[in-house]
Amino acid sequence: MSFIYILAAVFIFGFLVAIHELGHFLAARLCGVRVNEFSIGMGPLLWHRETEETQYSIRLLPLGGFCALEGEDGDQEDPRSFSRQGFWKKFVIMAAGSFMNLLAGVAIIACLYVGASGFYVDQVAGFSEGFPLEGEDGLMEGDVFYKIDGWRTYLRGDAMMFLRFYDGESIDLEVIRDGKRVMLEDLPLTRGTYDGQPGRFGLLVGAELVPADFWTTLRFVGYQTLDFIQQVWFSLVQLIKGNVEIKDFSGPVGIVTTITEVGSAAKTWIAAVRNIAFFAALLAVNLAVMNLLPIPALDGGRIFFLLVDAAAMRVFKRKVPEKYQAAVNMACFALLMGMMLLVTFYDVSKLLA
Repeated sequence: MSFIYILAAVFIFGFLVAIHELGHFLAARLCGVRVNEFSIGMGPLLWHRETEETQYSIRLLPLGGFCALEGEDGDQEDPRSFSRQGFWKKFVIMAAGSFMNLLAGVAIIACLYVGASGFYVDQVAGFSEGFPLEGEDGLMEGDVFYKIDGWRTYLRGDAMMFLRFYDGESIDLEVIRDGKRVMLEDLPLTRGTYDGQPGRFGLLVGAELVPADFWTTLRFVGYQTLDFIQQVWFSLVQLIKGNVEIKDFSGPVGIVTTITEVGSAAKTWIAAVRNIAFFAALLAVNLAVMNLLPIPALDGGRIFFLLVDAAAMRVFKRKVPEKYQAAVNMACFALLMGMMLLVTFYDVSKLLA
């Protein structure tokens, strides 16, 4: 059975990278840029078909693909080369891969949510004895969480995730009470001993069911997508703050392990497929967001240099030399590979523990 989950992971990785490259390909064709080769898969060539200007290929290793643009690695005389295009065409082509990943994630979520009877959101379900903040100026049973310290609570589970990382003396909460938003600023929510257990808030978080109709389903498809995006940013913020470490993140090995776990936890094969598809949607949205971070060697880094070049042309009438961009990209690529190896090491260590 685990072999099936490994195949599922390979398919998901390959699909997400291929759909990413398809985004670059379609945007390049739309912008009139010559595409030398569009390949599904990597490694040795299995099949190809050549047109007047593009070779379409299928390669042996089902681990993504690539889109080779004319002039992508340097200036070319061809007026249809990537390097000869203006700012907006370059921007659209660079961002199109992440857009396609995001679109794939939204499509998967929409398919999973079709036919849902309702959706759950976090609400205050009650209080432990001695909880000091109950009342109109504090929290009341039935309050639906809307924001916690600026982080939006879209779906069930968000409130507990944000509260788990909160350990201060006051917090800003925004709740929905009787259909209206209520802002509770600097609420002195502190950990204490409740019900004989230390380190608790004395706050019971439950779930409210929102019945589904067409527009509600559409809204929650958007909420789930935004929730995935927010989770990426929240994780990065917690990493910067030191609340999480590199070893808490997952690489390819950890992702395969997670796919195996979510699949095995299901009682039927249909439930297993739904669980894995939901995880694939999470990966698709994560890939879209992470790839747009302004880190050299990623599409976001290339967009960043594009913006720097545009600013330099306005101020200094010249672009940043290609050799400097190449050096920064190479250094950051090496750093990213080192981090990936470190994450993989921790993933394997968890398996062997």
